[in-house]
Amino acid sequence: MKKRLAVMDLGTNTFHLLVADVAGGGMSVVYRDRRPVKLGKGGINEGRITTEAMERAVNCMREFRQQCDVLGVDSIKAIGTSALRSAVNGREVTAAIRQAADVNVDVITGEQEAIYIYYGVRAAMDLGTAPSLIVDIGGGSVEFILADRDTIFWKRSLEIGAQRMLEQYHKHDPMLAGELQRLYQHYENAIGELVHAVTLWKPLALVGSSGTFDTLSEVYCIREGLPYRPTDSETPLTVDAFLRIHEELVTKNRALRMQIPGMIEMRVDMIVVASCLIDLLVRTFRFKKIRVSSYSLKEGVLNATS
Repeated sequence: MKKRLAVMDLGTNTFHLLVADVAGGGMSVVYRDRRPVKLGKGGINEGRITTEAMERAVNCMREFRQQCDVLGVDSIKAIGTSALRSAVNGREVTAAIRQAADVNVDVITGEQEAIYIYYGVRAAMDLGTAPSLIVDIGGGSVEFILADRDTIFWKRSLEIGAQRMLEQYHKHDPMLAGELQRLYQHYENAIGELVHAVTLWKPLALVGSSGTFDTLSEVYCIREGLPYRPTDSETPLTVDAFLRIHEELVTKNRALRMQIPGMIEMRVDMIVVASCLIDLLVRTFRFKKIRVSSYSLKEGVLNATS
């Protein structure tokens, strides 16, 4: 029997809505939407959600709920992540959403977030039998998952998301050499456990989950004259192309970054610090291959729910 399900992903930077018809183990996407709510802006490093951000969140969720009603959704699963789980007033925000939109938000742990991301990536591509390092760079947290097509070997969620790093280190644009140095040092200090896990499991590929990786893939495709289809579950990117794009991102200001074909408004501010993390991972672990999954947490939730 076919059911129409909706997943709402309340991220630190972006809110997503995915509606799909699910039947017999398969799914057909009916509707997608994303909004730059910027829930963590101005308060992420202080562990609070600002009044302005709460208003943006409530307004977005009210509109998402209205869209679900129009589409005749049978069931809604709303997931809150890093900003909501680390904010002292997170329950106040979810209560306001429940009152305004009649949507109950499930604020999940970082470990559960990593599991959902794995489900999403596994639905997007064949991970094969060799381990890969799956990375999802959110605004509040970054999830690292070492896995193959069948098994998660190791997972962690670290509070080093792009909005946190942006507000802490990206004080000038382009970033100053000292700011970049301190950012890289922060990342290096944070990934000690990951280094040990990579040494143990020896992943062959870096698999980027949605977000920043989508934009990097689109920039690459435009430059190489390749078709970029965001509806595809996997899109192209190479290590060499990433390194060239990264050098541009760290040397250009916001206005010049916006002129890069494929860049989008909701990604232009945080993409520099996010790209620095990818650069560190590629160079530290000497990855020769990058894969980009268009699927992430919301598709993982949908697969787990169905």
